[in-house]
Amino acid sequence: MAEMHTELGVHAKAMRTAIRVAANTAAVTEYLPVRLAAWMAENPRIDVELKERQSNDIARAVLRGFVEIGILSDAAETVGLELVPFAKDQLVLITARHHPLAEHKCVSFSDVLQEQFVGLSAGALQEHIEFQATRLGARLKIRTRLRTFEAIGNMVAANVGIAIIPRTAARRLGKTVPIAAVTLTDTWAGRNLVIAVQSLDGLTASARNLVHNLALNIQPPTSRTARG
Repeated sequence: MAEMHTELGVHAKAMRTAIRVAANTAAVTEYLPVRLAAWMAENPRIDVELKERQSNDIARAVLRGFVEIGILSDAAETVGLELVPFAKDQLVLITARHHPLAEHKCVSFSDVLQEQFVGLSAGALQEHIEFQATRLGARLKIRTRLRTFEAIGNMVAANVGIAIIPRTAARRLGKTVPIAAVTLTDTWAGRNLVIAVQSLDGLTASARNLVHNLALNIQPPTSRTARG
């Protein structure tokens, strides 16, 4: 009997499958917790190996076969990949409600580089923001780094500094903490998130099903080809 249970356990374990997914910070923190949880609950024998990466790194990982599915900004280089819409992700500046910048409807990143910032402790989004500052020949003045948007929102509300986070997070935080959201006019701040795969037809049935369940709209995938 013990041997039978052991054999059944080994057989059940062998039937489990895993899907490798890489996603940027906005997808990991704002969208996947709900969309992915529902799908995984319906598919108890399928595990998802989720890694947070920068969008350009995600595109390369999908292209090279290191992950089956990538969720990234469509501003990344995605030549050779099939893309499916996932979500709209606008980055915004958040400030305390009484901060002078809160009176503005929109600002450019270059206009706020002299301000004190509250940043994420780590992650693809923070690296992306600091890279944009570097491109402008500046370095962000970060007073402190925190792990969650909630913690950042509380610091910003207390006027410790300003921060850049996804609009979805700003709207959620604005319901409970006194912050203002200001639109960033920079093109890199307005992003569409897409699901990227080498080929939908080449995915396993479970991975293809996951893509369709995560997609914002089920549309024929677009394919990025090099311009010649």
